[in-house]
Amino acid sequence: MTSETPTAWDAIQKKLDVMPKPTQVLKLCADADIRDRYQITKVALANAEEYLRTLPKDLDKEARAQVVQQTKDARAAFLAAQGDYEENTVTLTFKALERDQLKDLIAAHPPTEEDEAKGDEFNFDTFAPTLIATASTDGMPLEYAQNAVRTWALTDSRDLWNAAWGVQQRRRTDLGKD
Repeated sequence: MTSETPTAWDAIQKKLDVMPKPTQVLKLCADADIRDRYQITKVALANAEEYLRTLPKDLDKEARAQVVQQTKDARAAFLAAQGDYEENTVTLTFKALERDQLKDLIAAHPPTEEDEAKGDEFNFDTFAPTLIATASTDGMPLEYAQNAVRTWALTDSRDLWNAAWGVQQRRRTDLGKD
């Protein structure tokens, strides 16, 4: 009876086998003013925190206290804006498909002559909603994806497509030197 000693590869494979597939989130906020306020307060908080970190050590207590208070105020404004943003936002999540699944999906939607002339490898009109529905971790039905691609505002529809397609292109590798 031979006892197999774990190898370095066994440890690496164990990590690879449980590594999650890449995901991409798309957030759609119902109110542009709320979204803008959230973005502005997020930047303002980051700037206030950075300014606080870079204060000279010998700054007088009163001036430091004023900057600390400004940072607290920025944080409070951000948290309020964040709450409003989250209440008015729908988050959609998309995952990378297995390579063979993606290849099969592309093959099931061959390009039209017009698509081929543009150098496209699939029929966008049928492939895009199918990929969106298939890559959705939220269980988006194909019919809804078809409707969204057809009826949403152009930039929102593009962002929906980019979230579903972009995650298929996402790298988890780093080919740099150690």
